[in-house]
Amino acid sequence: MSRTSAGLQALIVATALAVPAAGHAQTFKATKFDIGGLGGTDYLTAEAGTGRVFVSRGNHVMVIDGPTGKVLGDIPSGGNTHGIAFSAKSGHGFITAGADSSAVMFDLKTLAVIKRVKVPPGGLDGIMYDDYMDRIVLTNHSKIGTVVVLDANSGDIVGTVNLVDSAPEGAASDGKGMLFVNLEGNDSLQVIDSKTMKSVGVWGLGPCKGPTGIAMDRTTNRLFVGCNGTSVVVDSKTGKIVAQITNGTRVDALGWDQSQKLIYIPAGAPGNFTVVHEDSPDKFTTVATVETFPGLARVGVDPVTHNAYGFQPEYGPAPAPDPNAPPPAAGQRGRGPARPVIHGWFVVVSH
Repeated sequence: MSRTSAGLQALIVATALAVPAAGHAQTFKATKFDIGGLGGTDYLTAEAGTGRVFVSRGNHVMVIDGPTGKVLGDIPSGGNTHGIAFSAKSGHGFITAGADSSAVMFDLKTLAVIKRVKVPPGGLDGIMYDDYMDRIVLTNHSKIGTVVVLDANSGDIVGTVNLVDSAPEGAASDGKGMLFVNLEGNDSLQVIDSKTMKSVGVWGLGPCKGPTGIAMDRTTNRLFVGCNGTSVVVDSKTGKIVAQITNGTRVDALGWDQSQKLIYIPAGAPGNFTVVHEDSPDKFTTVATVETFPGLARVGVDPVTHNAYGFQPEYGPAPAPDPNAPPPAAGQRGRGPARPVIHGWFVVVSH
């Protein structure tokens, strides 16, 4: 359950940079809740307008009331849970579970699991909703990386596209029939026609190293690609890099608030969000750096409440190894006892 007493809730106010010419100087604050729970984490996703935030853990997904940090529910998902996406049209949510290479389909109202959709083995990871086709898009790490697409109503697999890199990460849709997939292994972006399920191009990302998170401003046809140290803005029509953004390292997601024109780039190494305003299609201004928590590298944005959310477990010291445990098999490294989770820090960034 959520614990929000004075000893467990912290408030950090970021220094907002004044930008008089742009007229968007603001103060951002980060409120921190300890939501507890077991397991590590990967992505989290905010459900637009409901206040609910779905947080991946080791073998389950925690459902949190974003503004208060209250735990609302829990969805079993199986081991190696990664990401969550929704189709409001179908009333279904989906979770990527890497342990058995499946997508867990659940009811958005009751949170009850409906079925598990088996995907060809690999490293099932990223997930997003393509509103143009009412489909769920999965990215799968394997010797030949793939994009696997599900019908959001039935959960059935309707298409698979082979990629030019083995490590696909985030994906974005332009709402007109094109998908854009980050390829972390070779620092590029692959373009897919969602109607034909065919690749139509691969664009290099220049100074971007390790592209992961991605979002899009459909009104300006600009793609925002989260990278380690230097993120980039790409013209979705031409593949040209039109702007660069300086941010921290260990970036694993990217958030976008369309009406506020704000990009949130989480960096796990320093433990902060870089907040950037889109002044024009080719001009971007950093307006704040918000301190969060070391290791926090993912973000989810609610475009209705305008809150940005993050989550990161805090670990205690590992217990002493069992002296009676057998040695690791030949050629394998031994792993001692896992470090216990002592806090589950859920961070709300508001302005």
